[in-house]
Amino acid sequence: MADALLELRGLSVAYGGVRALEGVSVSVPAGGAVCLLGPNGAGKTTLLRAVSGLLRFHGGRITEGQILYRGRDVTGAFAASLVQDGIVQVLEGRHVFPDLSVADNLKAGGYTRRDRRRANERLAEIAELFPVLSQRLRQPAGLLSGGEQQMLAIGRALMGDPQLLMLDEPSLGLAPLVVRSIGETLRRVHAAGVALLLVEQSAALAAAVTTDGFLLETGTVRASGPTRDLVDDESVRAVYLGVSQS
Repeated sequence: MADALLELRGLSVAYGGVRALEGVSVSVPAGGAVCLLGPNGAGKTTLLRAVSGLLRFHGGRITEGQILYRGRDVTGAFAASLVQDGIVQVLEGRHVFPDLSVADNLKAGGYTRRDRRRANERLAEIAELFPVLSQRLRQPAGLLSGGEQQMLAIGRALMGDPQLLMLDEPSLGLAPLVVRSIGETLRRVHAAGVALLLVEQSAALAAAVTTDGFLLETGTVRASGPTRDLVDDESVRAVYLGVSQS
């Protein structure tokens, strides 16, 4: 795919002797917004770990296939180098540094960037995206609400100036109003030119934020197409998302 920012070609991943992904091919266009749908255990988080270089920390390994980023083979590359290249992941469960201030959490996200002027610009942009964080810069991150911690995790990732932002279940455990707010923020991030790869169980959030999707089941791609078509399909919603249309 000539205009792909990220392209997975026939990717297979195993944990020990257990195959988690088998022959998966997924692409994210430059400036695109793509979601991964599927039930728990489908391999969605494994796919993100393979792309971000975190797979080795979970006992996994790529056994077949390639990961191309901007046309360059980055299969098995180290996480730090991938962050420097512009691939940044927001982990499931937020994982902020609870004892550090909000400001220090944000600064930690820009550790690979040496341009102080650009870092200050990013801080200002994040304050605009998440005004509540600018009001809590000196507060320990552990005292934030769940929604505020998710905002902080996204803000910290944006401090890395990503070209590809990957998010693993950003709506998990959050109130619907907070989920809508995060969805609006992600649309603004995407509109600014950042490509998105989103793992999400919320059909509403996936449809609001992304344009195209891939449906995973037991480590393989079962379907792909426009996100709205996938989440509106009754069988997809009932079997893979755990909801049904009224």
